[in-house]
Amino acid sequence: MKTLFDTIQENMRLDEGAHVIEQMVISCYLKPGIATKELARHTMLPVPLATAVKKELIRAGLLRQERGVRCTPAGNAWVEQERDYEGLDIALYHALLKAGPDWRTLLADWWKDWSGIYEARPQADVQIDQSKCTMETSLKRAMLCLREHALIGKRVLCIGDDDLVSISLGLLLKRLFPGKSSLRTRIHVVDIDERFLQYIRDVAEREHLPIQCHHADLRQPLPEALHGRFDCFFTDPPYTMPGMSLFLSRGISALKRSKGLPVFLSFAHKPPGFTLAMQQEFIRMGLMVQEIIPHFNEYEGAQMIGGRGQMIVLKSTERTVPGFDERCEGAIYTGEIRRTERLYRCKQCLGAVRVGQDLEIGRIEQLKQRGCSRCGGFTFELVEKKQSGKTEETAPLASHQRQHG
Repeated sequence: MKTLFDTIQENMRLDEGAHVIEQMVISCYLKPGIATKELARHTMLPVPLATAVKKELIRAGLLRQERGVRCTPAGNAWVEQERDYEGLDIALYHALLKAGPDWRTLLADWWKDWSGIYEARPQADVQIDQSKCTMETSLKRAMLCLREHALIGKRVLCIGDDDLVSISLGLLLKRLFPGKSSLRTRIHVVDIDERFLQYIRDVAEREHLPIQCHHADLRQPLPEALHGRFDCFFTDPPYTMPGMSLFLSRGISALKRSKGLPVFLSFAHKPPGFTLAMQQEFIRMGLMVQEIIPHFNEYEGAQMIGGRGQMIVLKSTERTVPGFDERCEGAIYTGEIRRTERLYRCKQCLGAVRVGQDLEIGRIEQLKQRGCSRCGGFTFELVEKKQSGKTEETAPLASHQRQHG
């Protein structure tokens, strides 16, 4: 159904999309008396265009010019009721967005209570390219969603979530809306790993978070019920080109058909050739790169990528389409594309054991659980890695690479 904002956007031929107009009203609600120049910065519009949009909203009865720009009673009611901002701790909201790297101190009273949730996550399954980001990184992603105005009152999708971004989003909302038992925000998770889905369900039920989980193999298209419903999505896909393209495609199929919707893509830092190919994929799918944040993500035990990865914020355009529509038959995970055999040495007795997909012990986690067959030790160092018939010397200890399922 066409809204007032759709009409204004069409009449003004505003390329940025109707959500920019909505954000202008919300900005006036959050900061009554805001200057027009600041409104332009918030919406990333040129000042003359922001002024024209403001005048349309004044005619519509949602804004008024009075010691700056502010909402009318009708504008306040729309933000609180239609966009679910009623009950927001506005002071904390502004403090979090203004704090920059110091946002953690503002949540210090909750930090200890939350840490146990992340520590108790299931073990990563590297065969489907899982590796868990730190609690701080997971919450940083939630803060980024808040900064992009893609959280409050929105539908958010997490494509794979061993990082518990869904939990971070829910806990942040809980902190921003103290005492509010019902929120319009809905957070959905799709993942192939039922262990993580059940863990997220359990935490969501205990903490009263608005999260719904769906078991899905992303080689298959998403269920029709998820298509065209979401305002943004997060994904930290396999760090292969087919894996990235597939996960992005599934997320795009779930996005609403609107311009300017954010996509939060976590990915390893890659060489120039691979990065160029990535950007060509973005263009092929009609996605615009808004921001690249190097070293944004930190992972537990991911020495193979230096423990860090980048955050790429993409935006939908009028040309955004999935790169994959049907079932994906090809390889997407690192182990499928580059079958690897590793030689580990027990630190206690120096005994050697080979680990690989086609061997008795498939991954380092299994070796650590089982222990050394000679001495029973549980600590190992990586001394050799073979890939496609080549042997590569590596620095110890690299227990697993980063990717998601």
